[in-house]
Amino acid sequence: MTDPASDPSLVAQLRRADPALSRFNPLDRILVHDEFNTGTHGWIELLGNYDGHGNLDTVDDHMRDFRPPQLSSCNFFDVGTHGAMSGTYALKVATRPVAGHTGVAIRRLTMAGRGRVQFEAYLTFKTEAASEENQAASKAGAGEWDANLHPSEQQFGAFTIATDICDGVRYHCVARYLNTDLENRLRREWVYPTVPEPTPREHFEGKVKLPPTADFTAPEPDDWKPFGGPQELCYNEVPTKVNWHYVRWVIDTSTRSNIELQVNDTVYDMRDVPVPPYEEEYGSLGNLLNFYVSVRTHTDVRNFLYLDSVLISVDW
Repeated sequence: MTDPASDPSLVAQLRRADPALSRFNPLDRILVHDEFNTGTHGWIELLGNYDGHGNLDTVDDHMRDFRPPQLSSCNFFDVGTHGAMSGTYALKVATRPVAGHTGVAIRRLTMAGRGRVQFEAYLTFKTEAASEENQAASKAGAGEWDANLHPSEQQFGAFTIATDICDGVRYHCVARYLNTDLENRLRREWVYPTVPEPTPREHFEGKVKLPPTADFTAPEPDDWKPFGGPQELCYNEVPTKVNWHYVRWVIDTSTRSNIELQVNDTVYDMRDVPVPPYEEEYGSLGNLLNFYVSVRTHTDVRNFLYLDSVLISVDW
């Protein structure tokens, strides 16, 4: 008798028959399928390392306040409850209303093999819709309203999709959508870091010292380089119109490399996008396979990243 799981056509038919799966295009094996209408599914705040006494004061300054993700029904002052794409609740990652602040949510896994790993998600990004900060346009870096473009679009900084992987060598694959630069000018492009992410051990050894609002993925603006050309995403005029974007990102853990990024109908070849490894070895991280998403504000206005659902699959 044939194992149904070994029949590609049957597996494909079963996936297409499931509305929750048919919107995705997974690789052979599904590791994670998170629909946030049913909970947080292991996505949690990233917190820096601390000493053996449980003293949280030893956490690096820039990693103490990444804020826990929360389930959100996408409530807004003008329309009430918007809801998510798949139901009532989405996973919301939020910054504080402090320029340079970053919110981070992480999903922790390990690898049972090597090969292609694919991250898919439906997500959206928004600036806080009604606050004293975003109504003080000249203070908060907003543009002018012309009944089409809304000032809040220039108050959104960036969101990032990234990994933390270790197979003996530790490295991060990273893709960031840079909506605005630090001067609040619209960039609307995808960028990657040219340096490894600073670690708590490097801080402990005195090699790095970052302020509380430092960009923890790559601290300096010159550490980031664009790839693929500009891409305008659908912000849809005002901060309370929620349109969900499809993202599909493929990496290869056998070669420690990026492969491609798809955002809605645009596909970027990332095979030439470098992945800087750490020169030193890190213990306690065998087969580490972490994914994180982050949102970063460049103004004194809260920025939000919402995820409706996530699917992670592999070809192992």
